[in-house]
Amino acid sequence: MEYTSNSDKITRDYFDSLLLESRYIDSCLPSTKFELYGKAFDTPIMTAALSHLGNTAKNGMTLYAGAAAKSNAVHWVGMGSDEELEEIVATGAATIKIIKPHADNKEVFRKIEHAVNAGCFAVGMDIDHAFNGSGGYDNVMGLPMKPKSTEELKDFVQASRVPFVVKGVLSTRDAEKCLKAGVRGIVLSHHHGIMPYSVPPLFVLPEIAKAVANEIPIFVDCGIESGADVYKCLALGASAVSVGRHLMPLLKNGAESVSARINEMNGELASLMARTGVSDLNHFDASVIHKRLF
Repeated sequence: MEYTSNSDKITRDYFDSLLLESRYIDSCLPSTKFELYGKAFDTPIMTAALSHLGNTAKNGMTLYAGAAAKSNAVHWVGMGSDEELEEIVATGAATIKIIKPHADNKEVFRKIEHAVNAGCFAVGMDIDHAFNGSGGYDNVMGLPMKPKSTEELKDFVQASRVPFVVKGVLSTRDAEKCLKAGVRGIVLSHHHGIMPYSVPPLFVLPEIAKAVANEIPIFVDCGIESGADVYKCLALGASAVSVGRHLMPLLKNGAESVSARINEMNGELASLMARTGVSDLNHFDASVIHKRLF
């Protein structure tokens, strides 16, 4: 048997190992309407918290936001200047800003304040950029990073004035600490394989969903490429998903191309919901999924 430390491949293989049974009798055309923090959206398919898309397309970050706005989808954004964030929000996209775990908490608080004032309807932190691959603290584009404690997360939650989410959760232990800190949402993600041999988000999703017990929404990131992938995430307990690298190549053709793919994936999701007796996002049933044994 061939083994690999590539977390992206492990994640893809796990997605493909999950099979669906059909449930046609008493089924209907479903709704994919999604609500988050008091806002209504047409799809649970969200963009991912990407950064520095200038090499992908001119004005790539604003195009990416514009695509989310066209699809009435939640938009996430990662690193970038204050001015860029303001341009992103100006597209009309309902935006969630993800902040790195800067060693200097003053910078974290400053970015939280700016994001809220700029119009982001939620903010959060990317906790998995705390360490590098050589046994030290991470440094991202010259900016020193450091892991955060539960107490520090509490301080960020209290300072945010809007829902605060944590990205990079892959254990019930971290999920429970997020609840203790008052976090309003978590993103299950291994950050494109930032750690080798990471468990696939879907592998730990059911136990994390059980630990969270519907107290906060759970979002899934990493390797999502189709409506079928989205379906599997929602069936296993996710509230919504983020799609990033799958959409990136489409940016060279403009926001319309990215929006069209989001809409197409949403149609794929709706088709599978209809074929499995799921009327809306509140009626998924994990028993529809079977692990392939062959």
